[in-house]
Amino acid sequence: MMNKLKFYLSILVAKILAVFIAMLHRSSGTSFVGLIALKICPEFLSYCSKYVKKGVITITGTNGKTTTAGLISSILECGGQKVIHNEKGANMLTGIANALALDIAPFRRFDYFVLESDEAYLTRLYDYLPSNSLLVTNLFRDQLDRYGELDTTAKKIREAIDKNPDLKLFLNADDPMVANLPDEHERIYFGFENVEIVSNSVVSNAPIEAVNCPTCFSTLKYSQRFFAQQGHYYCDCGYKRSYCDYSADVKIYEDYSVINVYSKNGEYEFNVGLIGLYNAYNALAAISFALESGYDQPKIQNALNSYQAIFGRAEKLILQGHQLLVQLIKNPTGASEVLKTVDLNSNIMVIINDNYADGRDVSWLWDADFEYLKDAKNPIIVSGFRAQDMAVRLKYAGIEPSKIIVIPRIRHALRHVLTTLDINERITILPTYTALLKMQNIIRDFN
Repeated sequence: MMNKLKFYLSILVAKILAVFIAMLHRSSGTSFVGLIALKICPEFLSYCSKYVKKGVITITGTNGKTTTAGLISSILECGGQKVIHNEKGANMLTGIANALALDIAPFRRFDYFVLESDEAYLTRLYDYLPSNSLLVTNLFRDQLDRYGELDTTAKKIREAIDKNPDLKLFLNADDPMVANLPDEHERIYFGFENVEIVSNSVVSNAPIEAVNCPTCFSTLKYSQRFFAQQGHYYCDCGYKRSYCDYSADVKIYEDYSVINVYSKNGEYEFNVGLIGLYNAYNALAAISFALESGYDQPKIQNALNSYQAIFGRAEKLILQGHQLLVQLIKNPTGASEVLKTVDLNSNIMVIINDNYADGRDVSWLWDADFEYLKDAKNPIIVSGFRAQDMAVRLKYAGIEPSKIIVIPRIRHALRHVLTTLDINERITILPTYTALLKMQNIIRDFN
């Protein structure tokens, strides 16, 4: 009884805190409210399981969690379902508790929780809140100070999966690290058969890290390689890419994609208004989940059409007459894919922080393809705690030092850009995670 009272108290305090934070014009959509809820009631997440009727859907992986979870949530809501979703992308336990605390009420039930989870926190989440489905987007090298090597990250996800004996897995077949997750569970595979670039995007010439066969540990070979380790892989020992339950062909245009999906139940075409191949993978993941869950093509397309990009995930805004595009960067593979899509005629800001949520180790900047920016038309502004490191990286990427402007304070950097541009000039901002959160508040103030 005492724990139950603590649970209700945590919800009440969370909602009051959210009101005060909103009055101070600060975001309540990250983690602070969830932190307080967990302090009041350590079993808060366990009690939340009583407020979901149909299932808990979890999404993890290195890149694409927020967009994929957002697309799945949009599809479910367009289908008339009541959903709680940690839409701001805060995916540690405090962030998940934050989202639940703000929506749950004593006599209010939801059909689904759609929760993206940090890979390292997934097993802890499952200690409190078991899941019905887990979708894994990809596994790339990311924040080595937090995660270690890829095998370590994959092991953490396997440990989480083992806690849910009835878990249904949705796996990216094109990623050998993901496809090799435990086979004791029901598994649904999705992947691309063909990728066609129908735009001016540059094909990466960056060296690609070798991936070993999980069976014999030899280096995998590829008949097609789309980016990083994703593609059609095989090994002389017989190990190869899995059969896809939902395979697809994709055409990547400048700011949208057309995806043709093939399954045992038919062929479907979808238009996705998101930039780049990496987002096409996110869309295919969500579409595969929806088709497997019984949603038809028109309903899924309607949800894709109505989907609003999450702040920092290729979201377009208007700020003081300027078109603003904000794209999160956080690791070499993800950053390189984003950099391929950057409008070199726009005014570019790169904002690098090294807080815990960003990863303290910024050596990843040297593995990302910042060389894509060497033909940028305008000077590039670098900001954040590690602005000087970013300036050095851009210099070695072939950008003239005279075209690199260092303004460490993010607010000052954005003010500089806004006051030096002509009206209607475009701005592209590439921040790390905590810089993105800071930028969100600054943009709100500037508007």
